[in-house]
Order: sequence, then structure tokens, then C-alpha cells
Amino acid sequence: MAHSFEDQLKALETIVKALEEGELPLDQAMNQYQEGMKIAKDAAKKLDEAKVILKEMLDTDEPVPFDDSTIE
Repeated sequence: MAHSFEDQLKALETIVKALEEGELPLDQAMNQYQEGMKIAKDAAKKLDEAKVILKEMLDTDEPVPFDDSTIE
């Protein structure tokens, strides 16, 4: 179930806002934190893979296909 990078950022923003408000019960806050960390890890992986592709494009001056649906 791959989500777009933009969807991941929106989800992280929602989680951060909920945590910053400080009104969640501890169990919910911990679950939200864990979910946020998973999303952040996946988003960072997408960014890293995009950097590799961009570097290859810059090095070769050739377009490189990017299909984020293959990123887990």
C-alpha cells in the first residue's frame, strides 16, 4: 500500500499537530508517534531513491524513469 510522498507529508503534519496539542491519551499518543516514525522512514526512503535517480540524470544528461509505485 504505497502512498504518494505528498500524502505521507500530509499524514505526518496531522500526526505532529495532534501530538503538539497534547490532548491525546498516552496510548494514542504513543501509537501516533510510532505511525509517524514509520511514515517518516518511508518518506525518507522515497527521497533517497529520488536523489539517486536525479544524480544519475545529472551525470548522464538522460531522462531516467521514476515509478514511485515500486517503492515500498
